[in-house]
Amino acid sequence: MSSEKKLYTVSIYSENNIGLLNRISAIFQRRHINIESLNISPSEIEGVSKFIFVVNMREDNVKKIIGQIEKQVEVIKAYYHDLDEIIYQISGLFKIKSELLFEEPQIQNIIKESYARIVTVNKDFFVLEKSGRKEEVVALYDKLSAFGIMQYTRSGLISVTKEEMKISTLLETYNN
Repeated sequence: MSSEKKLYTVSIYSENNIGLLNRISAIFQRRHINIESLNISPSEIEGVSKFIFVVNMREDNVKKIIGQIEKQVEVIKAYYHDLDEIIYQISGLFKIKSELLFEEPQIQNIIKESYARIVTVNKDFFVLEKSGRKEEVVALYDKLSAFGIMQYTRSGLISVTKEEMKISTLLETYNN
């Protein structure tokens, strides 16, 4: 077991009840652990939500937190994974002045080289979307910021595991 801090995803399968997010966040807060990213979405099983927290901590502390999270009544199961055990993406949206798209040939090269896609264009602005690893989205941000970004937002990390998850079998019995 590693004693060094590194990034882990904490995946929580649960009912999405009011107040659950606050209680789970409080578990991290009490241990002075900053949440790097958070995503909440439906899971593969109807009626069950999946929370994905990204935290930078030691593995022994992650195991303790998983135990505390699983004590919450609505939580069905919680897991943790390091980034090598998952396939993950984040997404970024960039709002940029439309004139740059037509007056700055570099912008079109940046879009093509980064594999970003144009979501919408109007006379005042256009919006780019880039999905990938955090480093890829940040690199695009760095390149575009030289030209001026009107608005920018980035999603939390979303992931699936490389290995089969037994949660699907567990959740099927949960719904019956």
